[in-house]
Amino acid sequence: MKHMLVTGGAGFIGANFIEYILRTYDDYRVTNLDSLTYAGNIDNLALVEKQYNDRYVFVKGDIVDESTVDPLVEQADVVVHFAAETHVDTSIENPDIFLTTNILGTHTLLKAALKYGKKRFHHVSTDEVFGALPLGGGLFSEKTPYDPRSPYSASKASSDHLVQAYFHTHDLPTTISNCSNNYGPYQFPEKIIPLFILSALQDKELPIYGDGKSVRDYLFVEDHCRAIDMIVHDGVPGESYCVGGGAEKNGIEIADTILNILGKPDTLKKFVSDRLGHDRRYAIDNEKMRNTFHWQPVMTFEEGLKQTINWYKEHPEWWQKLI
Repeated sequence: MKHMLVTGGAGFIGANFIEYILRTYDDYRVTNLDSLTYAGNIDNLALVEKQYNDRYVFVKGDIVDESTVDPLVEQADVVVHFAAETHVDTSIENPDIFLTTNILGTHTLLKAALKYGKKRFHHVSTDEVFGALPLGGGLFSEKTPYDPRSPYSASKASSDHLVQAYFHTHDLPTTISNCSNNYGPYQFPEKIIPLFILSALQDKELPIYGDGKSVRDYLFVEDHCRAIDMIVHDGVPGESYCVGGGAEKNGIEIADTILNILGKPDTLKKFVSDRLGHDRRYAIDNEKMRNTFHWQPVMTFEEGLKQTINWYKEHPEWWQKLI
């Protein structure tokens, strides 16, 4: 039986990943280390605890705390590191916690992975480390220079560099994935898609930043989980892999699609002041993932959004306590 340590597994993507791994592999045990900050929700794993209680363990703790991290890493065969502060607006208002968790926390994990036999280490990052693209074109790839624009993306860029440094300095078997915007079940309501869904369901206004034309590349969360699985098991140590959905949408398009699916009026759209330093566009070139693993997104944006809307409609007990 293999043992995987997942950090931040009570968050949106981490919870989906744990469920995916336990559903896909019978020979994995998973320990989930999460400090349960506002975006970490133990309810995300209620079904996992029920269905896989013999192969799943939850530990509440902070990735900065060596006394918590070290024994968990020592027991693991592989570490998959999701734990991070991620909300850009919050990073602008209160950057300190982003530096602590995203940089120092990652370093604590890397030190433990090195100390206990050079554990396989996968670091889940973001396309935001690459900065921004013009609306006219261009794509991020593994060769794109880093150019972070917010305290959040700067802290994630720093953690990426630490991971690469441990590979080059210590030959620690690390990989990195830089992913575009995810959406799907269990996403915290601060993010645009669940925020718009829940606002529309309650006949509240959908707040669209600026002119609503800033573009993001969207990926259904299970497609991301499949990509991480492939990288963890077959990725080349020292390599980074860009993972994107190939579904570029701006704020207006997302609002219009959600309102249309739910049969809600266009008048619920409300334009609000733009975010400070709001990047205009992100988009990812998936060529390396396609060529290396024959991976590509399975879920179309339209079908994924319908499934996501249905999930939020069917689980009011999950989100009502969060808003």
